[in-house]
Amino acid sequence: MEVSDLPQLVRNAGRLNEVVAVLLKYGIAPWLRNVNADWVQRHLSSRDGTKIGDVTQPVRVRMALTELGTTFIKLGQILSTRADLVGIEMAQELSNLQSDTPPDAPADVIQTITEELGEPPEQLFAQFDSTAFASASIGQVHHAVLQDGTAVVVKVQHRSIEDRIRNDLEILIEMARLAASYSDEIARYNPVDVATEFRRTMLAELDFTGEQRNLLRFAANFESDPTIQFPAPQPALCSRRVLTMQAFVGISVSQRDRLIQSGYDLEDIARRGADMFLQMVFRDGFYHADPHPGNLMVLTDAVIGVLDAGMVGRVDDEFREQTEDLLVAAIDKDPDRLLDGVMQLGDVPADLDRARLRSDLTEFIDQYSSQSIDQFDLRGALIGMVEMIRRHHILLPSRVSQLIKMIVMLEGTAQQLSPSFTLVELLQPYRTQAIERRLSPQRMWRKLSGMHRDWSRLLDTMPRDITDILNRVRRGSFDVHLEHRRLDSIANRLVLGLLTAALFVGSTSLLSNQVHPLLYDTSIPGAIGCASAVYLGLKLIAAIKHSGNI
Repeated sequence: MEVSDLPQLVRNAGRLNEVVAVLLKYGIAPWLRNVNADWVQRHLSSRDGTKIGDVTQPVRVRMALTELGTTFIKLGQILSTRADLVGIEMAQELSNLQSDTPPDAPADVIQTITEELGEPPEQLFAQFDSTAFASASIGQVHHAVLQDGTAVVVKVQHRSIEDRIRNDLEILIEMARLAASYSDEIARYNPVDVATEFRRTMLAELDFTGEQRNLLRFAANFESDPTIQFPAPQPALCSRRVLTMQAFVGISVSQRDRLIQSGYDLEDIARRGADMFLQMVFRDGFYHADPHPGNLMVLTDAVIGVLDAGMVGRVDDEFREQTEDLLVAAIDKDPDRLLDGVMQLGDVPADLDRARLRSDLTEFIDQYSSQSIDQFDLRGALIGMVEMIRRHHILLPSRVSQLIKMIVMLEGTAQQLSPSFTLVELLQPYRTQAIERRLSPQRMWRKLSGMHRDWSRLLDTMPRDITDILNRVRRGSFDVHLEHRRLDSIANRLVLGLLTAALFVGSTSLLSNQVHPLLYDTSIPGAIGCASAVYLGLKLIAAIKHSGNI
Protein backbone atom coordinates (compact mmCIF):
# COMPACT_ATOMS: atom_id res chain seq x y z
CA MET A 1 0.00 0.00 0.00
CA GLU A 2 1.44 3.37 -1.05
CA VAL A 3 0.45 6.82 0.19
CA SER A 4 -0.67 7.71 -3.34
CA ASP A 5 -3.28 4.91 -3.18
CA LEU A 6 -5.13 6.40 -0.22
CA PRO A 7 -7.25 9.03 -2.01
CA GLN A 8 -8.83 6.25 -4.10
CA LEU A 9 -10.07 4.59 -0.89
CA VAL A 10 -11.71 7.55 0.77
CA ARG A 11 -14.49 9.86 -0.30
CA ASN A 12 -12.86 13.02 1.00
CA ALA A 13 -9.34 13.54 -0.35
CA GLY A 14 -9.22 17.01 1.22
CA ARG A 15 -9.69 15.54 4.68
CA LEU A 16 -6.96 13.00 3.93
CA ASN A 17 -4.57 15.83 3.07
CA GLU A 18 -5.49 17.56 6.33
CA VAL A 19 -4.83 14.43 8.38
CA VAL A 20 -1.47 13.78 6.74
CA ALA A 21 -0.47 17.44 7.13
CA VAL A 22 -1.22 17.40 10.87
CA LEU A 23 0.70 14.14 11.37
CA LEU A 24 3.69 15.58 9.52
CA LYS A 25 3.43 18.83 11.45
CA TYR A 26 3.64 17.05 14.80
CA GLY A 27 6.24 14.53 13.61
CA ILE A 28 4.22 11.44 14.52
CA ALA A 29 3.59 9.91 11.08
CA PRO A 30 4.86 6.29 11.02
CA TRP A 31 6.73 6.78 7.73
CA LEU A 32 8.73 9.62 9.36
CA ARG A 33 9.66 7.44 12.30
CA ASN A 34 13.38 7.44 11.43
CA VAL A 35 13.52 11.05 10.25
CA ASN A 36 14.81 13.70 12.63
CA ALA A 37 12.27 16.49 12.15
CA ASP A 38 13.10 18.48 15.29
CA TRP A 39 14.60 21.29 13.24
CA VAL A 40 11.22 21.69 11.50
CA GLN A 41 9.13 21.35 14.65
CA ARG A 42 11.10 24.09 16.42
CA HIS A 43 9.43 26.51 14.02
CA LEU A 44 5.91 25.06 14.31
CA SER A 45 3.19 25.73 16.87
CA SER A 46 -0.11 24.12 17.84
CA ARG A 47 -3.42 25.96 17.60
CA ASP A 48 -2.99 27.33 21.12
CA GLY A 49 0.49 28.66 20.32
CA THR A 50 2.50 25.92 22.06
CA LYS A 51 5.87 25.26 20.40
CA ILE A 52 5.77 21.68 19.16
CA GLY A 53 9.50 21.19 19.59
CA ASP A 54 9.24 22.01 23.31
CA VAL A 55 6.86 19.19 24.29
CA THR A 56 7.21 15.42 24.67
CA GLN A 57 6.02 12.86 22.14
CA PRO A 58 2.87 11.88 24.12
CA VAL A 59 1.88 15.55 24.34
CA ARG A 60 2.45 15.92 20.59
CA VAL A 61 0.15 12.98 19.94
CA ARG A 62 -2.55 14.45 22.17
CA MET A 63 -2.25 17.86 20.48
CA ALA A 64 -2.43 16.30 17.01
CA LEU A 65 -5.52 14.24 17.86
CA THR A 66 -7.19 17.31 19.36
CA GLU A 67 -6.49 19.31 16.23
CA LEU A 68 -7.90 16.56 14.00
CA GLY A 69 -11.26 16.61 15.78
CA THR A 70 -14.01 14.26 16.94
CA THR A 71 -13.01 10.91 15.46
CA PHE A 72 -9.37 11.18 16.42
CA ILE A 73 -10.19 12.48 19.89
CA LYS A 74 -12.40 9.42 20.38
CA LEU A 75 -9.56 7.24 19.09
CA GLY A 76 -7.23 8.79 21.65
CA GLN A 77 -9.74 8.22 24.42
CA ILE A 78 -10.03 4.56 23.42
CA LEU A 79 -6.24 4.20 23.27
CA SER A 80 -5.99 5.72 26.74
CA THR A 81 -7.51 2.43 27.94
CA ARG A 82 -4.90 0.41 26.00
CA ALA A 83 -1.72 0.97 28.00
CA ASP A 84 -0.62 -2.47 26.80
CA LEU A 85 -0.50 -1.00 23.28
CA VAL A 86 0.74 2.56 23.73
CA GLY A 87 2.51 2.43 27.09
CA ILE A 88 1.65 3.94 30.47
CA GLU A 89 2.96 7.45 29.76
CA MET A 90 1.09 7.76 26.46
CA ALA A 91 -2.12 6.31 27.95
CA GLN A 92 -2.04 8.78 30.85
CA GLU A 93 -1.52 11.69 28.46
CA LEU A 94 -4.34 10.57 26.16
CA SER A 95 -6.70 10.34 29.14
CA ASN A 96 -6.50 14.16 29.26
CA LEU A 97 -8.17 14.51 25.85
CA GLN A 98 -11.15 16.82 25.95
CA SER A 99 -13.64 17.44 23.18
CA ASP A 100 -14.61 21.09 22.97
CA THR A 101 -17.25 20.87 20.25
CA PRO A 102 -19.41 23.95 19.68
CA PRO A 103 -23.17 23.26 19.69
CA ASP A 104 -25.23 23.31 16.51
CA ALA A 105 -27.40 26.31 15.73
CA PRO A 106 -30.98 26.09 17.13
CA ALA A 107 -32.39 25.84 13.60
CA ASP A 108 -30.23 22.77 12.88
CA VAL A 109 -31.32 21.14 16.16
CA ILE A 110 -34.99 21.68 15.36
CA GLN A 111 -34.48 20.26 11.86
CA THR A 112 -32.75 17.13 13.21
CA ILE A 113 -35.51 16.47 15.78
CA THR A 114 -38.21 17.00 13.14
CA GLU A 115 -36.51 14.58 10.72
CA GLU A 116 -36.02 11.94 13.41
CA LEU A 117 -39.30 12.13 15.33
CA GLY A 118 -41.65 13.33 12.59
CA GLU A 119 -42.76 16.54 14.32
CA PRO A 120 -41.05 19.76 15.45
CA PRO A 121 -40.09 19.99 19.14
CA GLU A 122 -42.77 22.59 19.94
CA GLN A 123 -45.41 19.94 19.19
CA LEU A 124 -43.59 17.09 20.92
CA PHE A 125 -42.76 18.90 24.17
CA ALA A 126 -44.57 21.36 26.40
CA GLN A 127 -41.28 23.26 26.61
CA PHE A 128 -38.03 22.87 24.68
CA ASP A 129 -34.90 24.96 25.07
CA SER A 130 -33.26 25.04 21.63
CA THR A 131 -30.02 26.36 23.17
CA ALA A 132 -27.87 23.47 24.37
CA PHE A 133 -26.62 23.51 27.97
CA ALA A 134 -23.85 21.00 27.15
CA SER A 135 -22.11 19.88 23.97
CA ALA A 136 -19.85 16.86 23.48
CA SER A 137 -18.09 15.39 20.48
CA ILE A 138 -21.08 13.53 19.01
CA GLY A 139 -24.13 15.22 20.49
CA GLN A 140 -25.46 18.11 22.53
CA VAL A 141 -28.01 18.18 25.35
CA HIS A 142 -31.11 20.36 25.79
CA HIS A 143 -33.56 20.91 28.63
CA ALA A 144 -37.19 20.08 27.88
CA VAL A 145 -40.55 19.37 29.60
CA LEU A 146 -43.00 16.67 28.50
CA GLN A 147 -46.68 17.33 27.99
CA ASP A 148 -47.41 15.80 31.42
CA GLY A 149 -44.92 18.18 33.12
CA THR A 150 -42.03 15.71 33.49
CA ALA A 151 -38.61 17.34 33.18
CA VAL A 152 -36.37 15.61 30.64
CA VAL A 153 -33.14 16.16 28.77
CA VAL A 154 -32.87 15.66 25.02
CA LYS A 155 -29.60 14.50 23.49
CA VAL A 156 -29.35 15.46 19.81
CA GLN A 157 -26.62 14.29 17.46
CA HIS A 158 -24.56 16.99 15.75
CA ARG A 159 -25.67 17.53 12.20
CA SER A 160 -23.50 15.88 9.49
CA ILE A 161 -21.20 14.43 12.16
CA GLU A 162 -21.81 10.87 10.92
CA ASP A 163 -20.51 11.57 7.39
CA ARG A 164 -17.36 13.20 8.77
CA ILE A 165 -16.75 10.30 11.16
CA ARG A 166 -17.23 7.67 8.45
CA ASN A 167 -14.68 9.40 6.22
CA ASP A 168 -12.22 9.67 9.09
CA LEU A 169 -12.69 5.99 9.91
CA GLU A 170 -11.82 4.99 6.34
CA ILE A 171 -8.67 7.10 6.56
CA LEU A 172 -7.77 5.53 9.92
CA ILE A 173 -8.01 2.00 8.52
CA GLU A 174 -5.61 2.86 5.71
CA MET A 175 -3.28 4.71 8.08
CA ALA A 176 -3.19 1.58 10.23
CA ARG A 177 -2.20 -0.51 7.20
CA LEU A 178 0.56 1.96 6.38
CA ALA A 179 1.79 1.94 9.97
CA ALA A 180 1.97 -1.86 9.96
CA SER A 181 3.90 -1.92 6.68
CA TYR A 182 6.40 0.75 7.69
CA SER A 183 7.16 -0.46 11.22
CA ASP A 184 7.60 -4.03 12.44
CA GLU A 185 7.25 -2.79 16.03
CA ILE A 186 3.83 -1.29 15.30
CA ALA A 187 2.80 -4.34 13.24
CA ARG A 188 3.38 -6.50 16.34
CA TYR A 189 0.32 -4.85 17.93
CA ASN A 190 -2.06 -5.49 15.00
CA PRO A 191 -2.97 -1.85 14.24
CA VAL A 192 -5.47 -2.81 11.54
CA ASP A 193 -7.41 -4.97 14.02
CA VAL A 194 -7.36 -2.12 16.55
CA ALA A 195 -8.59 0.37 13.94
CA THR A 196 -11.31 -2.03 12.76
CA GLU A 197 -12.54 -2.56 16.30
CA PHE A 198 -12.51 1.19 16.89
CA ARG A 199 -14.62 1.68 13.75
CA ARG A 200 -17.19 -0.80 15.07
CA THR A 201 -17.30 0.95 18.45
CA MET A 202 -17.54 4.39 16.89
CA LEU A 203 -20.36 3.48 14.52
CA ALA A 204 -22.27 1.88 17.40
CA GLU A 205 -21.91 5.10 19.42
CA LEU A 206 -23.53 7.05 16.58
CA ASP A 207 -26.73 5.07 17.16
CA PHE A 208 -28.44 6.46 20.28
CA THR A 209 -30.81 3.49 20.45
CA GLY A 210 -27.87 1.53 21.86
CA GLU A 211 -27.57 3.91 24.80
CA GLN A 212 -31.33 3.68 25.28
CA ARG A 213 -31.10 -0.13 25.56
CA ASN A 214 -28.17 0.20 27.98
CA LEU A 215 -30.19 2.48 30.28
CA LEU A 216 -33.11 0.05 30.33
CA ARG A 217 -30.80 -2.91 31.06
CA PHE A 218 -29.01 -1.11 33.91
CA ALA A 219 -32.35 -0.09 35.41
CA ALA A 220 -33.58 -3.71 35.26
CA ASN A 221 -30.37 -5.01 36.85
CA PHE A 222 -30.73 -2.62 39.82
CA GLU A 223 -34.51 -2.62 40.00
CA SER A 224 -34.45 -4.03 43.55
CA ASP A 225 -31.99 -1.39 44.83
CA PRO A 226 -33.75 1.93 45.55
CA THR A 227 -30.42 3.65 46.29
CA ILE A 228 -29.29 3.37 42.63
CA GLN A 229 -31.05 5.16 39.79
CA PHE A 230 -30.57 5.47 36.03
CA PRO A 231 -32.39 8.07 33.88
CA ALA A 232 -35.46 6.48 32.33
CA PRO A 233 -35.62 6.96 28.54
CA GLN A 234 -38.83 8.01 26.76
CA PRO A 235 -39.09 5.47 23.90
CA ALA A 236 -41.69 7.46 21.95
CA LEU A 237 -39.25 10.40 21.82
CA CYS A 238 -36.12 8.45 20.99
CA SER A 239 -34.55 7.55 17.65
CA ARG A 240 -31.16 6.85 16.11
CA ARG A 241 -30.06 10.50 16.50
CA VAL A 242 -32.27 11.71 19.34
CA LEU A 243 -32.41 10.40 22.91
CA THR A 244 -34.94 11.75 25.42
CA MET A 245 -34.53 10.69 29.04
CA GLN A 246 -35.41 11.63 32.58
CA ALA A 247 -33.68 14.72 34.01
CA PHE A 248 -31.86 14.27 37.31
CA VAL A 249 -31.77 16.94 39.99
CA GLY A 250 -28.88 16.60 42.40
CA ILE A 251 -25.21 17.34 43.00
CA SER A 252 -22.45 16.02 40.77
CA VAL A 253 -19.84 13.83 42.46
CA SER A 254 -17.25 16.22 41.01
CA GLN A 255 -18.57 18.95 43.38
CA ARG A 256 -17.15 17.57 46.62
CA ASP A 257 -17.49 20.83 48.58
CA ARG A 258 -21.21 21.06 47.80
CA LEU A 259 -21.72 17.49 48.92
CA ILE A 260 -19.99 18.21 52.23
CA GLN A 261 -22.07 21.36 52.74
CA SER A 262 -25.22 19.33 52.10
CA GLY A 263 -24.25 16.93 54.90
CA TYR A 264 -23.73 13.78 52.83
CA ASP A 265 -21.59 10.91 54.14
CA LEU A 266 -18.92 10.82 51.43
CA GLU A 267 -17.37 7.58 52.72
CA ASP A 268 -20.74 5.83 52.41
CA ILE A 269 -21.35 7.25 48.93
CA ALA A 270 -17.89 6.17 47.77
CA ARG A 271 -18.39 2.62 49.08
CA ARG A 272 -21.89 2.23 47.67
CA GLY A 273 -20.88 3.67 44.31
CA ALA A 274 -17.83 1.42 44.01
CA ASP A 275 -19.79 -1.64 45.09
CA MET A 276 -22.39 -0.83 42.43
CA PHE A 277 -19.74 -1.01 39.69
CA LEU A 278 -18.31 -4.24 41.09
CA GLN A 279 -21.79 -5.76 41.05
CA MET A 280 -22.08 -4.74 37.40
CA VAL A 281 -18.87 -6.61 36.61
CA PHE A 282 -19.05 -9.74 38.76
CA ARG A 283 -22.81 -10.18 39.13
CA ASP A 284 -24.33 -8.85 35.91
CA GLY A 285 -21.44 -9.09 33.41
CA PHE A 286 -22.53 -5.72 32.00
CA TYR A 287 -20.96 -2.55 33.34
CA HIS A 288 -20.78 1.20 32.85
CA ALA A 289 -17.27 1.75 31.46
CA ASP A 290 -16.86 5.48 32.18
CA PRO A 291 -17.19 6.12 35.95
CA HIS A 292 -15.65 9.59 36.01
CA PRO A 293 -17.12 12.09 38.51
CA GLY A 294 -19.12 13.97 35.87
CA ASN A 295 -21.20 10.87 35.16
CA LEU A 296 -22.27 10.34 38.78
CA MET A 297 -24.72 12.41 40.84
CA VAL A 298 -26.04 12.33 44.38
CA LEU A 299 -29.81 12.75 44.29
CA THR A 300 -32.37 13.20 47.03
CA ASP A 301 -31.93 10.85 50.04
CA ALA A 302 -28.34 10.09 48.95
CA VAL A 303 -29.52 8.07 45.94
CA ILE A 304 -26.69 7.60 43.43
CA GLY A 305 -27.65 8.59 39.88
CA VAL A 306 -25.63 7.30 36.94
CA LEU A 307 -25.48 9.25 33.68
CA ASP A 308 -24.22 8.64 30.12
CA ALA A 309 -24.55 4.92 29.40
CA GLY A 310 -23.04 5.17 25.93
CA MET A 311 -19.80 3.39 26.84
CA VAL A 312 -20.33 -0.05 28.36
CA GLY A 313 -18.33 -3.24 28.84
CA ARG A 314 -19.42 -6.85 28.82
CA VAL A 315 -18.12 -9.81 30.80
CA ASP A 316 -19.21 -13.24 29.63
CA ASP A 317 -18.87 -16.39 31.74
CA GLU A 318 -15.50 -17.35 30.24
CA PHE A 319 -14.02 -13.88 30.73
CA ARG A 320 -15.43 -13.69 34.27
CA GLU A 321 -13.79 -16.99 35.17
CA GLN A 322 -10.46 -15.87 33.69
CA THR A 323 -10.66 -12.60 35.63
CA GLU A 324 -11.59 -14.42 38.82
CA ASP A 325 -8.65 -16.81 38.31
CA LEU A 326 -6.28 -13.84 38.19
CA LEU A 327 -7.91 -12.24 41.22
CA VAL A 328 -7.74 -15.43 43.29
CA ALA A 329 -4.16 -16.17 42.20
CA ALA A 330 -3.06 -12.65 43.14
CA ILE A 331 -4.75 -12.83 46.54
CA ASP A 332 -3.28 -16.30 47.16
CA LYS A 333 0.19 -15.05 46.01
CA ASP A 334 0.54 -17.89 43.52
CA PRO A 335 2.87 -16.85 40.63
CA ASP A 336 2.36 -20.07 38.65
CA ARG A 337 -1.42 -19.69 38.51
CA LEU A 338 -1.01 -15.99 37.81
CA LEU A 339 1.33 -16.84 34.92
CA ASP A 340 -1.13 -19.36 33.49
CA GLY A 341 -3.94 -16.81 33.82
CA VAL A 342 -2.00 -14.07 32.00
CA MET A 343 -1.02 -16.44 29.18
CA GLN A 344 -4.60 -17.67 28.83
CA LEU A 345 -6.04 -14.17 28.83
CA GLY A 346 -3.65 -12.45 26.41
CA ASP A 347 -2.23 -13.01 22.93
CA VAL A 348 1.22 -14.43 23.75
CA PRO A 349 4.13 -13.96 21.29
CA ALA A 350 5.90 -17.06 19.98
CA ASP A 351 9.21 -16.01 21.53
CA LEU A 352 7.85 -15.38 25.03
CA ASP A 353 10.42 -15.94 27.78
CA ARG A 354 8.17 -17.83 30.19
CA ALA A 355 10.83 -18.08 32.92
CA ARG A 356 11.48 -14.34 32.81
CA LEU A 357 7.76 -13.58 32.96
CA ARG A 358 7.33 -15.87 35.97
CA SER A 359 10.25 -14.14 37.67
CA ASP A 360 8.65 -10.74 37.03
CA LEU A 361 5.31 -11.96 38.37
CA THR A 362 6.98 -13.32 41.51
CA GLU A 363 8.68 -9.97 42.07
CA PHE A 364 5.37 -8.21 41.41
CA ILE A 365 3.57 -10.33 44.03
CA ASP A 366 6.35 -9.79 46.57
CA GLN A 367 6.17 -6.04 46.03
CA TYR A 368 2.44 -5.72 46.65
CA SER A 369 1.70 -8.64 49.00
CA SER A 370 3.36 -6.85 51.91
CA GLN A 371 0.93 -3.92 51.70
CA SER A 372 -1.98 -3.91 54.11
CA ILE A 373 -5.50 -3.66 52.72
CA ASP A 374 -5.97 -0.08 53.91
CA GLN A 375 -2.69 0.96 52.25
CA PHE A 376 -2.83 -1.20 49.12
CA ASP A 377 -2.08 0.77 45.92
CA LEU A 378 -4.52 -0.88 43.52
CA ARG A 379 -3.94 1.70 40.80
CA GLY A 380 -0.18 1.21 41.02
CA ALA A 381 -0.59 -2.56 40.99
CA LEU A 382 -2.79 -2.55 37.88
CA ILE A 383 -0.55 -0.10 36.05
CA GLY A 384 2.51 -2.16 37.02
CA MET A 385 0.85 -5.33 35.75
CA VAL A 386 -0.02 -3.70 32.40
CA GLU A 387 3.51 -2.33 32.02
CA MET A 388 4.94 -5.80 32.70
CA ILE A 389 2.60 -7.38 30.14
CA ARG A 390 3.58 -4.76 27.56
CA ARG A 391 7.28 -5.36 28.29
CA HIS A 392 6.79 -9.03 27.36
CA HIS A 393 4.84 -8.06 24.20
CA ILE A 394 1.65 -9.77 25.36
CA LEU A 395 -1.37 -8.25 23.64
CA LEU A 396 -4.42 -7.97 25.89
CA PRO A 397 -7.96 -8.16 24.49
CA SER A 398 -9.62 -4.75 24.42
CA ARG A 399 -12.23 -5.88 26.97
CA VAL A 400 -9.45 -6.59 29.49
CA SER A 401 -7.88 -3.17 28.98
CA GLN A 402 -11.29 -1.53 29.23
CA LEU A 403 -12.03 -3.30 32.52
CA ILE A 404 -8.64 -2.33 33.99
CA LYS A 405 -9.17 1.28 32.95
CA MET A 406 -12.64 1.27 34.53
CA ILE A 407 -11.33 -0.08 37.85
CA VAL A 408 -8.49 2.46 37.95
CA MET A 409 -10.91 5.29 37.15
CA LEU A 410 -13.44 3.97 39.69
CA GLU A 411 -10.91 3.97 42.51
CA GLY A 412 -9.78 7.48 41.53
CA THR A 413 -13.35 8.77 41.56
CA ALA A 414 -14.10 7.14 44.93
CA GLN A 415 -10.91 8.55 46.43
CA GLN A 416 -11.92 12.05 45.32
CA LEU A 417 -14.91 11.65 47.62
CA SER A 418 -13.05 9.85 50.42
CA PRO A 419 -9.21 9.89 50.26
CA SER A 420 -8.98 6.96 52.69
CA PHE A 421 -11.13 4.72 50.46
CA THR A 422 -9.58 1.50 49.13
CA LEU A 423 -11.22 -0.66 46.50
CA VAL A 424 -9.29 -3.78 47.52
CA GLU A 425 -11.38 -4.15 50.66
CA LEU A 426 -14.53 -4.37 48.54
CA LEU A 427 -12.88 -6.86 46.18
CA GLN A 428 -12.14 -9.37 48.96
CA PRO A 429 -15.68 -10.84 49.17
CA TYR A 430 -15.69 -11.55 45.43
CA ARG A 431 -12.90 -14.10 45.97
CA THR A 432 -15.25 -16.19 48.13
CA GLN A 433 -18.08 -15.69 45.66
CA ALA A 434 -15.82 -16.81 42.81
CA ILE A 435 -14.94 -20.05 44.60
CA GLU A 436 -18.59 -20.71 45.49
CA ARG A 437 -19.59 -20.09 41.88
CA ARG A 438 -16.96 -22.57 40.64
CA LEU A 439 -18.27 -25.28 42.96
CA SER A 440 -21.95 -24.62 42.36
CA PRO A 441 -24.06 -27.50 40.92
CA GLN A 442 -25.47 -25.12 38.28
CA ARG A 443 -21.99 -24.45 36.86
CA MET A 444 -21.12 -28.16 36.89
CA TRP A 445 -24.34 -28.93 35.02
CA ARG A 446 -23.63 -26.23 32.41
CA LYS A 447 -20.14 -27.67 31.87
CA LEU A 448 -21.48 -31.21 31.47
CA SER A 449 -24.22 -30.02 29.11
CA GLY A 450 -21.65 -28.18 26.99
CA MET A 451 -19.35 -31.22 26.87
CA HIS A 452 -22.29 -33.42 25.89
CA ARG A 453 -23.19 -31.09 23.00
CA ASP A 454 -19.56 -30.94 21.81
CA TRP A 455 -19.08 -34.71 21.90
CA SER A 456 -22.44 -35.30 20.20
CA ARG A 457 -21.51 -32.88 17.42
CA LEU A 458 -18.10 -34.54 17.05
CA LEU A 459 -19.60 -38.05 16.86
CA ASP A 460 -22.16 -36.85 14.29
CA THR A 461 -19.61 -35.26 11.97
CA MET A 462 -16.60 -37.56 12.41
CA PRO A 463 -17.81 -40.44 10.14
CA ARG A 464 -18.60 -38.04 7.30
CA ASP A 465 -15.25 -36.23 7.69
CA ILE A 466 -13.27 -39.51 7.72
CA THR A 467 -15.19 -40.76 4.66
CA ASP A 468 -14.45 -37.50 2.84
CA ILE A 469 -10.72 -37.74 3.63
CA LEU A 470 -10.53 -41.37 2.45
CA ASN A 471 -12.34 -40.49 -0.80
CA ARG A 472 -9.90 -37.66 -1.45
CA VAL A 473 -6.93 -39.95 -0.78
CA ARG A 474 -8.41 -42.57 -3.15
CA ARG A 475 -8.92 -39.97 -5.93
CA GLY A 476 -5.45 -38.50 -5.35
CA SER A 477 -6.84 -35.07 -4.52
CA PHE A 478 -5.86 -35.01 -0.86
CA ASP A 479 -3.48 -32.09 -0.30
CA VAL A 480 -1.56 -31.16 2.83
CA HIS A 481 -0.75 -27.45 3.11
CA LEU A 482 2.21 -26.59 5.30
CA GLU A 483 2.83 -23.06 6.52
CA HIS A 484 6.28 -22.02 7.66
CA ARG A 485 7.05 -18.89 9.66
CA ARG A 486 10.31 -16.97 9.63
CA LEU A 487 12.21 -19.69 7.75
CA ASP A 488 13.55 -17.34 5.07
CA SER A 489 16.56 -16.24 7.10
CA ILE A 490 17.30 -19.84 8.13
CA ALA A 491 17.21 -21.02 4.51
CA ASN A 492 19.42 -18.12 3.41
CA ARG A 493 22.01 -18.98 6.05
CA LEU A 494 21.91 -22.65 5.09
CA VAL A 495 22.51 -21.85 1.41
CA LEU A 496 25.28 -19.38 2.27
CA GLY A 497 26.94 -21.99 4.50
CA LEU A 498 26.86 -24.60 1.73
CA LEU A 499 28.29 -22.15 -0.81
CA THR A 500 31.00 -21.08 1.62
CA ALA A 501 31.98 -24.68 2.33
CA ALA A 502 32.02 -25.53 -1.38
CA LEU A 503 34.14 -22.46 -2.17
CA PHE A 504 36.61 -23.32 0.58
CA VAL A 505 36.97 -26.97 -0.50
CA GLY A 506 37.42 -26.00 -4.15
CA SER A 507 39.92 -23.26 -3.35
CA THR A 508 42.05 -25.55 -1.17
CA SER A 509 42.09 -28.01 -4.07
CA LEU A 510 43.40 -25.24 -6.34
CA LEU A 511 46.06 -24.40 -3.76
CA SER A 512 47.21 -27.99 -3.29
CA ASN A 513 47.44 -28.57 -7.05
CA GLN A 514 49.23 -25.21 -7.60
CA VAL A 515 46.85 -24.18 -10.36
CA HIS A 516 48.29 -21.31 -12.45
CA PRO A 517 48.82 -18.40 -12.34
CA LEU A 518 51.23 -18.73 -9.42
CA LEU A 519 52.78 -16.20 -7.08
CA TYR A 520 55.71 -17.57 -5.04
CA ASP A 521 54.48 -21.10 -5.86
CA THR A 522 51.00 -20.27 -4.52
CA SER A 523 47.91 -20.51 -6.70
CA ILE A 524 46.40 -17.02 -6.98
CA PRO A 525 42.81 -18.30 -7.70
CA GLY A 526 43.09 -20.71 -4.79
CA ALA A 527 44.30 -18.01 -2.40
CA ILE A 528 41.54 -15.59 -3.47
CA GLY A 529 38.92 -18.34 -3.10
CA CYS A 530 40.13 -19.33 0.37
CA ALA A 531 40.16 -15.70 1.52
CA SER A 532 36.63 -15.19 0.17
CA ALA A 533 35.41 -18.35 1.88
CA VAL A 534 36.91 -17.26 5.22
CA TYR A 535 35.29 -13.81 4.85
CA LEU A 536 31.87 -15.32 4.07
CA GLY A 537 32.22 -17.75 6.95
CA LEU A 538 33.00 -14.96 9.41
CA LYS A 539 30.00 -12.96 8.15
CA LEU A 540 27.77 -16.00 8.58
CA ILE A 541 28.98 -16.56 12.16
CA ALA A 542 28.45 -12.86 12.96
CA ALA A 543 24.89 -12.97 11.55
CA ILE A 544 23.99 -16.06 13.58
CA LYS A 545 25.50 -14.56 16.73
CA HIS A 546 23.64 -11.27 16.17
CA SER A 547 20.31 -13.14 15.95
CA GLY A 548 20.87 -14.53 19.45
CA ASN A 549 20.60 -18.15 18.33
CA ILE A 550 24.21 -19.21 19.02
